[in-house]
Amino acid sequence: MKHILFILVFYAQYAVSQSLPTITKWLDDNNYLETRIENLNTNSYKVNAVTGQATIYKVSSSELQLPDSLRRESWGMANNQYLIKRQNDLFLYDGRLKQITADALEEKVPTFSPDGRSIAYVKGGDLWIASLENNLHRQLTFTGNEDVYNGYASWVYFEEILGRASRYRAYWWSPDGKTIAYLHTDDTPVPKFPITRSEGVHITLENEHYPKAGDPNPNVNMEVIDLASGIITKVEEDEKADQYTAWPFWTPDSKQLIFQELNRDQNDLKFYSFDINAKSKKYLFEEKYPTWVEFHENLWFLKDNSFYLIHPLDGWWNIYLFDQDKKVLSQITRFKWRVNEIVSIDESKNQILFTGTGENHLNYNALFKMKLDGTGVKEISQNEGAHHLLFSPNHSNFIDTWSNMQTPRSMYIGNVDGKKIRDIGQSVNTNKIAGAKTEYFTVPSGDGFDLPVIWNLPADFEEGKKAGKIYPVLFDIYGGPDAGGLRNEYIDNSNDQLLNQGVIKLETDHRASGLFGKKGLDYMYRNLGKWEIHDYVKVAEYLKTLPFIDSAHIAIKGGSYGGYMTALALMKAPNTFTHGISMAPVIDWHLYDNVYTERYMDTPQDNPEGYRAGSVLTYTDNLKGKLLIEHGSTDDNVHMQNTFQLIEKLQLTGKQFDMMVYPNVRHGGWGAARNRQNFEMQKNWWNRNDFRSKIPGPKS
Repeated sequence: MKHILFILVFYAQYAVSQSLPTITKWLDDNNYLETRIENLNTNSYKVNAVTGQATIYKVSSSELQLPDSLRRESWGMANNQYLIKRQNDLFLYDGRLKQITADALEEKVPTFSPDGRSIAYVKGGDLWIASLENNLHRQLTFTGNEDVYNGYASWVYFEEILGRASRYRAYWWSPDGKTIAYLHTDDTPVPKFPITRSEGVHITLENEHYPKAGDPNPNVNMEVIDLASGIITKVEEDEKADQYTAWPFWTPDSKQLIFQELNRDQNDLKFYSFDINAKSKKYLFEEKYPTWVEFHENLWFLKDNSFYLIHPLDGWWNIYLFDQDKKVLSQITRFKWRVNEIVSIDESKNQILFTGTGENHLNYNALFKMKLDGTGVKEISQNEGAHHLLFSPNHSNFIDTWSNMQTPRSMYIGNVDGKKIRDIGQSVNTNKIAGAKTEYFTVPSGDGFDLPVIWNLPADFEEGKKAGKIYPVLFDIYGGPDAGGLRNEYIDNSNDQLLNQGVIKLETDHRASGLFGKKGLDYMYRNLGKWEIHDYVKVAEYLKTLPFIDSAHIAIKGGSYGGYMTALALMKAPNTFTHGISMAPVIDWHLYDNVYTERYMDTPQDNPEGYRAGSVLTYTDNLKGKLLIEHGSTDDNVHMQNTFQLIEKLQLTGKQFDMMVYPNVRHGGWGAARNRQNFEMQKNWWNRNDFRSKIPGPKS
């Protein structure tokens, strides 16, 4: 659950409306590519950034276009050909498909070499390399099997450490293409969790190594292979230490591998370098914190192999520089807000471009520049709100698609000197046309936090108040640590089903959402479930003081961590929350994976009271409201076991609830057909529970 964003129906929250052009990329630093639908045909235009002059753009034979049918199967492009993985085999696409493997075993996680002349992949748990010039394939490692993987991630490393974007790949080419670093993983110590599939006459069984809280971890070691000689070097590590090894980065000269080791308690992160020629490991620095620290997923190098990184250990996410020569880590920025990402570093111009929130923590991805030493900070992007930036090749110009709560998406071209070059357009304010309103306010937590709230109001809201109407409220939440959902961004609510039925839809972030920095996050340490519910209740109790709120219909809805929040809210705050839809919920932290859970909760042996207090099962006797539970039967992330334990406890205590199971469905979405069924099912559930605005009758 590193970043689980549970999506039932895919919607492009950040897509621009049809009144804005579709800009796919920059062609060079002065021209970009725009596609237009004209007379039912899609045409491409080369557009000058300064003048807006558009000329028809013909794709040359040297610019290979990947058919839509192959996009999901693509693993990258090099030398004007795409690497395709189809079923168990690999192909190249250069206008036609050329098969490069054809055997029974599956080739996994393929990538091009930096020069595009070779590919690497994992087969049978071992790392292989193939020359694309002669299609000769060479096995690099020889220890792989069904429980041991070279260059392929275990489930928990994929989900919680390397992330879903890794697609299970756990190897990294050096920039010069001469060396590959990879993780050697032995999953044998990790218990297997069985998942059954119900298709056909006889069920099939999946067994996935899944370490639950307190369970043993896979044994993981960093190894490096010299491709010319085939010699493998095992990077020296403490084999007795219970720790995680991950996130290596090659220096630009390919001479050093910078990697990280994190202890099992996840409060001490050490950086090391491995010298490729000397085959020696050197300690660089460490980050310690009383609660937890996390792996760095990006480093930004200078020419001398010094590097920048971002971490929140002074309370906010700031930029630091590690000087390789002086072996000193220095703080470069001292903002009281979040730096998101370093966009580019130009040593010749003494310039860093980076994005962040700025002082309004609800803003997103505003663009800034500064000197390499952190002085001369200047905001480049214009307007308060959320920004989605597309940079020209040398980062001199950018296209900014921005919006805020009241302003629909607009698009302009700017340069890194802070000058607006040209406005491109603004989309239609559909909310205004439909009468939907968005407002922002804060609610005191009672102990020092002003909890942010964004609510969306039905079109008849003002008139309804005059008529004495009361409105039900739906909290739409996720709730995990550092997973705040509120942004100063325009969201189209013009066709929202519940808003059209007179429901107030609300989002709020608790103290540990990230909006309050590390201070707020640290409240969650050993306390998952406690402060989130406390803060949600504070917001709900404030709403109940308003005369137009239907206090008998205050609902909460979410998936994954949000499903946990929903189930916990109905049972821990039964007099506040009256209705809930809980999708794929974690029910008890004993049942979730160890990396995510122990980061915040420590092990069950070290924190038994925290696990008891954070379990939904502790409070099932309190359920009063209406509860709908949804889960996919083959969820390999939040196992169906969670829901089974909840419904068994509810049954044994005589509690009533509704439930929908989606057979053979994983975590994170039901699929198109089931999404349609789910939409209708939820609509009917809200209707059965009279979830709409109403004018109360006289009291009897």
